[in-house]
Amino acid sequence: MSGRRFVLCALLALGTVLGLAQTTAAADPRADDWARLRQCEASGRYDIVSASGKYYGAYQFDLPTWRSVGGTGLPHQAAPAEQDFRALYLYRMRGWQPWTCAGTLGLREDGDARSKRVPTYAESAYIGGATAAPPATGVPPWPGVVFRFGDCHDALRTFQLRMNAFGYDFQGTGCYREETRTAVLALQRANGIKDSGLLGPKTWNAAWQGNPPRR
Repeated sequence: MSGRRFVLCALLALGTVLGLAQTTAAADPRADDWARLRQCEASGRYDIVSASGKYYGAYQFDLPTWRSVGGTGLPHQAAPAEQDFRALYLYRMRGWQPWTCAGTLGLREDGDARSKRVPTYAESAYIGGATAAPPATGVPPWPGVVFRFGDCHDALRTFQLRMNAFGYDFQGTGCYREETRTAVLALQRANGIKDSGLLGPKTWNAAWQGNPPRR
């Protein structure tokens, strides 16, 4: 093989390796990393405004940052899917740098951090903030766990979103906090279940098949 052909083959091989490395490095943070970030920044709530009035929504955007990634209006008034999209957009522009909680939680950047690639809504859908409420008909299987204050579980998100049919305003954090306790107790009292605050099978089924709670 001539020296020129050897150099050319070596460069092509190197380009292939680098291309594969870039492809495999490109990724986005896991859904549970985003959930942890939302919990730390805003207690998982999409409609929250900071006490100072300067930071909005699940990702605590300030207005200049929100607008820098194409957001319009006020962040906390945007749909969860919109807030998720703008958060991923910001991550691809600046990594975890804008969020103090990311450092507190020890979140690590990956191949898409600061990549400057503008995401699509399809790419941000996995983040999970836009979870739809389950249908009013049909009872999802009880998960086999009795939930109490302080617990976090995907099934709690299903229960919370179901309770929105009765006028509650859960964002589907999946964590049992005071609002969930209030809803559980009201549901138990409306259906003659011992008002223990424990979310067991009877209370679970009552959310779909029982009497609506009095508010």
